Amino acid sequence: MLKDFETISDLAHPLPYDNFAPWVGQAGNVPGTTHDMSTAETAAVILAAGMGTRMKSALPKVLHRIAGRPMVGHVLDSLRSLNVERTVVVVGPDMDEVVDVVAPNPTAVQWDRLGTADAVRRAKCALAGFDVGTALVLYGDTPLIRPETLKRMLAARKDKASVVVLGFRPPDPSGYGRLILDDAGGLDAIVEDRDATPEQRAIDLCNSGVMAMDASRMFEFLDQIGNDNAKGEFYLTDIVAIARKHGRTCAVIEAPAEELMGVDSRAGLARAEAVWQRRRRAEAMEAGVTLLDPDSVWFSHDTVLARDVTVGPNVVFGPGVTVESRAEIKAFSHLEGASVGQDAIIGPFARLRPGAEIGQEVHIGNFVEVKNARLATGVKANHLSYIGDAELGEGTNVGAGTITCNYDGYAKHRTVIGKSVFIGSNTALVAPVAVGDGAIIAAGSTVVRDVEGDALAIARGEQVDKPGRAPALREKLSEAAPKRSPEKSKRRKVRS
Repeated sequence: MLKDFETISDLAHPLPYDNFAPWVGQAGNVPGTTHDMSTAETAAVILAAGMGTRMKSALPKVLHRIAGRPMVGHVLDSLRSLNVERTVVVVGPDMDEVVDVVAPNPTAVQWDRLGTADAVRRAKCALAGFDVGTALVLYGDTPLIRPETLKRMLAARKDKASVVVLGFRPPDPSGYGRLILDDAGGLDAIVEDRDATPEQRAIDLCNSGVMAMDASRMFEFLDQIGNDNAKGEFYLTDIVAIARKHGRTCAVIEAPAEELMGVDSRAGLARAEAVWQRRRRAEAMEAGVTLLDPDSVWFSHDTVLARDVTVGPNVVFGPGVTVESRAEIKAFSHLEGASVGQDAIIGPFARLRPGAEIGQEVHIGNFVEVKNARLATGVKANHLSYIGDAELGEGTNVGAGTITCNYDGYAKHRTVIGKSVFIGSNTALVAPVAVGDGAIIAAGSTVVRDVEGDALAIARGEQVDKPGRAPALREKLSEAAPKRSPEKSKRRKVRS
C-alpha cells in the first residue's frame, strides 16, 4: 500500500478505468462484467482492519467514499470480473459497519493488530477447504487497483511462481520496501528501507504489499513468519524469504504508481478521488460522450452515459444516474437517482433528485427541481418550478413558479397531470390532485380539487380595481411613515 503522493501530477498515467460503462443497453459488453475462466480457483483476502487514525473520523477508513462508493467496495468491484471463488474481508473489532457493507462476503476479525501476516492468518477458517489455486491479498484502502493488473498477477502465479508481488516505481521510493531481483528477473527478496544498503536504496522498484500466493502453501508459510522486529509484528513481506528458503520461485508484476495509491488521510482521499474522476472522464469521452469542460464534471461510480450525450461545465452526477443518447446536461446541474431520456435537455442550474424519470425530448430548465416524478415525452418545465411526487403526460407545459404541493406535514401525496395540459405560471397544485388531458390552469391558481380534461380552471382571488385611489393612498402612507431628520433626508438625497 502506497503512502499519499504530493501532487496529482506525480500520478499522471493515461489509463482507462475498465469497470466504467459510459453507455446504455450494452451491459453484456461492459469491460469487467464477463468472467474469465482462466481465473477460476482464486480466493481473495482483503485487509480492512486498519483504524485510520489520520483520517480523524468515527467512520472506519475503508468506508470513506470515492465517487460515492466505499473504498473497500471499489476493491470488491475489481475482484468481480475474476471469477473469485471466495473473498474474505479481515476487519478489526467493533467494525460492524464494514461487515454490513461487504456482505454477503464473509469477514474475519483481527482482534489484536499484530501485522499484515497475522491479519491474513485470521482468514484461515473462512478459507477452510480452499487449498488449490491462488490466494490474492489486497488492501481495503487501495481503491484504484484495476482488474487487468490482478489478472496479470494470476497469470504469473500459473507460470509456476509460488508468490507474486505487485511492484511499482514511485516518484520518491524512500520509506518503501525494495524488491530485489535475481539475474533471471525473479524476485529474490524484499528489503525494508531501514535495512537496505545504499546500493539497495538506489533501486526504485518498490513493494506495494499486494500479493498472489499458492493457496496450498500460504498458511504453512505464514505460520513460519516470526515477529522478531522492533514492533513485534508479523510482516507479510517475510513470506518471500520463506518461500525462497523452501526452494519456491517468486515473481514481480509491475503496475503504475497511481493504481496502488493507499489512502490514509483526508488529503489522500481527495487525491484518490481526483485520479478516479480523471480516469472516468477519459473513458467517457473515449466512448463518445462530449464533456465541454472535463475537469469540472464529477461522476459517481455507477454513472451511465450513452454515446452522443453532451455534458456542460460544473455538472455533478450522484449515484444512480442513467442518461440516454443525444441528451444534453447543461452547466451547474446536479443529478442523483434519475434517468434521462433521449434528446432531453436538463439545465442549466437544474436539480434531478431520486426517482426522477425524464422522458424523451423533455426540457427541464433553470432552477427547476424534480423528485420522484415521471415526465413523459415532450414535457417542458423551463423555469423556477418544483415537481415532486407527480406524473406528467406527453406534451404538457409547466409555467414558471409552479409547485406541486406534495407534503402535508405527515405524508406525501401525488399529483397526476394528463397529456397536453397547460399549467400557467405561479400555480400551486395541492396534492392529491389530478388534472385531465388538455386542461388549462390559469396563472396564479391554487388548485385543490381535480380538474376535468379540456376544462379551464381559474382558482385565484378576484381582482378589484378602484379608479383614482392611488394618489390618496400614497398621501396617507406618507403621513403615517416615520418622519426623517433633516440630516438623514440630506444624506439620502446625496446618495440618490
